[in-house]
Amino acid sequence: MNTTAAPPLSTSGRSSLIRLYLGRGILAIVWALAFAAAHDTLNAVALILLIAYPLIDAVSSAIDFLAVPDGSERRVTALNGILSTLVAIALGVAGTVGGVAAVLGVFGVWATISGAAQLAVGLYRRGPALGKQWPTLISGGLSFLVGAFYVAQATGQSPSLDVLSVYATGGGVVFIAQAALLVWKSRSHR
Repeated sequence: MNTTAAPPLSTSGRSSLIRLYLGRGILAIVWALAFAAAHDTLNAVALILLIAYPLIDAVSSAIDFLAVPDGSERRVTALNGILSTLVAIALGVAGTVGGVAAVLGVFGVWATISGAAQLAVGLYRRGPALGKQWPTLISGGLSFLVGAFYVAQATGQSPSLDVLSVYATGGGVVFIAQAALLVWKSRSHR
């Protein structure tokens, strides 16, 4: 995998990524606020929100896949979209039959794997045209580590879903930062 430069990205492709990152960031923060208000018990609203979060990621992966030129990052993005769709189903099942610990475990495994995928895409896109991808790399690394922590917490005495709102908020802020970095980079190269 080339880790020094991404292939050239058209202006429309860059604009698409900016809109994607900004929209994804805002959705993550809105989701975090809604989940923080709804998750006191693992009720229907909390379960719908849990299922929706990876579906947001799946749709974002599909949009990302279509926005960039051919390359190995597209395969990683496609696999992440498929994984996120499967995780939405797994979270529905875990929330219905397994409870809080099962939900936290599924979410943790997903955060670890998708964090690794995000790191791979960020490394591939490190070229100057896409803003070096520091927010994406940091987010992917943190997702990987936090996911492992969630898996460990799921096996503990009192697992809690409180941490998921913090996770989503952090991810949202990082996506907004990546969008801002891309805007800055595109304006400085005019």
